[in-house]
Amino acid sequence: MTENKAFQMIDALEKLYPDAKPALKYKNPYELLVAVVLSAQCTDERVNKVTEKLFKVADTPEKMLALTQTELERYIYSCGFYHAKAEHILSASRDIVDKFGGHVPCSREELQTLAGVGRKTANVVYAVAFGGNAIAVDTHVFRVANRTGLGRGKDPAAVEKALMKAIPENEWSKMHHCLIWHGRLVCHSRSPKCGECKINALCEYENKND
Repeated sequence: MTENKAFQMIDALEKLYPDAKPALKYKNPYELLVAVVLSAQCTDERVNKVTEKLFKVADTPEKMLALTQTELERYIYSCGFYHAKAEHILSASRDIVDKFGGHVPCSREELQTLAGVGRKTANVVYAVAFGGNAIAVDTHVFRVANRTGLGRGKDPAAVEKALMKAIPENEWSKMHHCLIWHGRLVCHSRSPKCGECKINALCEYENKND
């Protein structure tokens, strides 16, 4: 994709989704971190239903650590992979208390030292909770970036690198949310609504449908 076309697409997406923001519900960096960990292989809608109840009893790492793993698993069971997620949340909570004074670290490097926190999760928390510039590549971002040609790559790391090159740094976080919402509402995995897509003319997807 040419630089000019990329800028046109970025501008179009920002106009389409001027209020794009995370669908996950949270009130502080810790709640966001837990919600993002739970969202792996799970819908944001399901996570929000789970955290609505969970955060009433555990909205800080200290309160989370007051739960046993079995108790936490009961809360998060419907999110899938509940055993591993419970282990990660409790381990990360322990490190936040012991190593970071009870506060979620604000750098990507420190975030990635926490259990269950990979680059994508770290990028989300860094950008959303702390206002950093980052592009988190989830399944929606990966699909839309590759289809449109805005940022092609064989894996999330390659797509992230391509998007960082195509998008101005001060717009990384905003575009992350725009790409997610476009993937959710229009550029579906199995049946993309190409005929309704407002960026169809700019898109380089080879298998467009009507």
